[in-house]
Amino acid sequence: MTEGRFSSTRIAQLNRVMEKHVSRGALPGLVTAISCGGETHVNAIGSAVLGGSPRMQSDSLFRIDSLSKPISAVGAMILVEECRLRLDDPVDELLPELANRTVLRKIDGPLTDTVPAKRAITLRDLLTLRMGLGYIMARSSDWPIQQAVNELPLLKGFSKPGDRPANDDWLRAVASLPLMHQPGEKWMYDLGMDVLGVLIARASGQSLAAFLSERIFEPLGMKDTAFHVPDAKLARLTGCYMAGEKPGELRLHDGVEDSAWRHAPAFCAAAGGLVSTAEDMLAFAQMMLNQGTHGRQRVLARSTIEAMSVDQITPEQKQISPFFPGFWTNAGWCLGFSIVTGPDSTPAPPGRCGWDGGLGTSCYWDARERCVGVLLTQLAVTSPDAQAIRQDFWTSLYQALD
Repeated sequence: MTEGRFSSTRIAQLNRVMEKHVSRGALPGLVTAISCGGETHVNAIGSAVLGGSPRMQSDSLFRIDSLSKPISAVGAMILVEECRLRLDDPVDELLPELANRTVLRKIDGPLTDTVPAKRAITLRDLLTLRMGLGYIMARSSDWPIQQAVNELPLLKGFSKPGDRPANDDWLRAVASLPLMHQPGEKWMYDLGMDVLGVLIARASGQSLAAFLSERIFEPLGMKDTAFHVPDAKLARLTGCYMAGEKPGELRLHDGVEDSAWRHAPAFCAAAGGLVSTAEDMLAFAQMMLNQGTHGRQRVLARSTIEAMSVDQITPEQKQISPFFPGFWTNAGWCLGFSIVTGPDSTPAPPGRCGWDGGLGTSCYWDARERCVGVLLTQLAVTSPDAQAIRQDFWTSLYQALD
């Protein structure tokens, strides 16, 4: 650790705030990692599983869920820099299953009532989640398209490795559906990123796991980030929990010895399938903050990181929130991650980039303050506790800046 910009008193306060959530039983444990001006702090609190043993460690493994998205986006942009992909070219050549799309005339209408797509799906559409398919954040159980989606291995919420077939079969399932909206028309979470994973695999001639390992994880020293946990590392895997029906109750979502992440999956989910550590995610965030480099390693060019970090969602597309009320008020979506566009619920200034994972993770980099932060917890964001923990972490981080 070298001298930087953090106040030691307020670092202690951040740790106390996080410890309070663990001590009151909101979750077994968590790991925080923050860095600014060459000063880095990593703190492990509590237990890796319910019951108090083993203790949480700085290198404990977490299912990072949607923090996989910016990592996969960087993978795609590596291929753009190598001219193997282009942002605004149709993906039809590599993903012929998605050529000649039809689009529902009305999203709640019959599956046969369609019109031709106005244009082909592009890489930009996938990165900006505007390919025309995704979660419907409205009451839609009686809509034909929602019923069709439910019958397929798509959009299953907190899915696990093994829930989906291999790339080709999975993409055929996607192609069996009409689009819900015209390509580029509407932001819809989060199918586009999983399609992106198939595109990366076909463009690179490697599995998504092998490509990300070779081009991102190895250069950045992210030695523990992967789509599964080998037996030699299983002891470092944490339990994963969701809020139970009773206040304060936790329900096991995925364990350790019987974890769904113990075996390499047939389908590597670019949208949310990775396992990682706080230190690995810190290295990734530092690379993004440093405009494509980390130490002596360059992953992307500065101009590419700058292009990735521009809000892509139009004012018209922000008129209706696709997630929850007010989602677009102070936020935008870049090429694979979000960006703060105005004052939010934490003191984060406009320009802070990153994303959150539904299984209790958070990672952002702030170019103005030159700081990064990583929060890895075991509690899915299906409870108010999970939201409070995340907000308290980011509030405390910015208060700790001297």
